[in-house]
Amino acid sequence: MADNIGYFCVMNIWSLLVFIISAALEVGGDALIRKGFRGGGLTLIVAGFCALGCYGLVVNTVPWDFSKLLGAYVAVFAVVSVIVGRVAFGEVIPPATWLGLGLICLGGLIIQSGLGGKS
Repeated sequence: MADNIGYFCVMNIWSLLVFIISAALEVGGDALIRKGFRGGGLTLIVAGFCALGCYGLVVNTVPWDFSKLLGAYVAVFAVVSVIVGRVAFGEVIPPATWLGLGLICLGGLIIQSGLGGKS
């Protein structure tokens, strides 16, 4: 029993780390492409394209069902997106966005918990 709990904790920590890295690659890749289109040049666009390809490889290293994987990942992606928008682009985050972000994270927790039946 204790071995199963330890494995579960390690896998969830690993999955969260993979999700954070994936979200950084996805958001960063999109940000590079955006900056490239807005005067940064082709080099930034190509770098963004490569980062987005790496995101696809990294996020799929988590051995979960596809729907559960991406359903839970969306919450992490949303948090990283808001942070990058604020820090990298100086965006002011309105209260409605924070509320929506909270709902997205709640949805990710519901997907992750598996409430309502077998997956």
